[in-house]
Amino acid sequence: MLEMLPPFAMRVAATLRLSDHIGSQGRTLGELALATGTNADALARLLRYLCTLGLYREPAADRFELAPAGRLLSQRQTGSLREWLDLESAGGKMDLALGGLLHSVRTGEPGYAEVFGKPFWEDMGSSPSFDALMTGKSTRIAPEIAALDFSGVACVADVGGGVGLTLTEILRAHPGLSGVLIEREETVAQACAAIAEAGLKDRCTVVGADIQHGVPAGADAYLLFDILHNWDDETAETILRNCAKAAGPRGRILIVEDLPQGDRNGYAMDLKMLVLFGGRQRTVGEFTDLAAKAGLGVHAVHELPSGFGVVEARAA
Repeated sequence: MLEMLPPFAMRVAATLRLSDHIGSQGRTLGELALATGTNADALARLLRYLCTLGLYREPAADRFELAPAGRLLSQRQTGSLREWLDLESAGGKMDLALGGLLHSVRTGEPGYAEVFGKPFWEDMGSSPSFDALMTGKSTRIAPEIAALDFSGVACVADVGGGVGLTLTEILRAHPGLSGVLIEREETVAQACAAIAEAGLKDRCTVVGADIQHGVPAGADAYLLFDILHNWDDETAETILRNCAKAAGPRGRILIVEDLPQGDRNGYAMDLKMLVLFGGRQRTVGEFTDLAAKAGLGVHAVHELPSGFGVVEARAA
């Protein structure tokens, strides 16, 4: 628990794409140094350390091969962790932001700006690497959301839905539904292109909006997938209140998040949300309290196969 080198060494390997360069056939040190643009001596020292961690093997002097664990850093591997660990992408920057944990604990405020000089959302902007990470998560969970019961719903709005992967999955699973994708202005063009490519532009509208200031009305259900944990209670309440106003007395609010289980992973994610955004992971009870402040009551709670939970709220 005290050793700092393994996580940094693995992240450097991911950033340099070592596993992809080594490939299934293995490569010599010289070939790897040339491919990665690194100092051969320094790279050899890194690779030999990574061999002790079980990521790579050195079957002959200065020749390296993948070990099973090293395949998880290959972009070609299903379930690859490379993009999450790349120090030059959003995933790596989110990890490095943990250097601001002391500031967060002392102040209760995000620590990201203490490390990178600007708040997370300002720094990320419309970062392709961040969008790619979120799309990867949506790819796993979207089919489970699409399998929910949307009876009585004619139009579903995906609030903060990125480029529309989740909404696309829902509309394909429910041919009678129409959709509204609500995202920040800088994402609208990309989202429109993705919706058109999916062949759904006749059933889906993309709207640029700041969800802290308002949410377009007209939908029967408003989906908040992995949104509220990015925000403090005051902002999360505002977003819920805006959704409640848009949904009206008969609309539904579907909050989909990884509900904490009181284990190490849950507490770790909670601290990360604090450092990155000043947000937090919330239990069903905490969502119930938050919904009540926004004029909503929790109608039902569902658990998805992935472990994510769906908190369904309606006008109180």
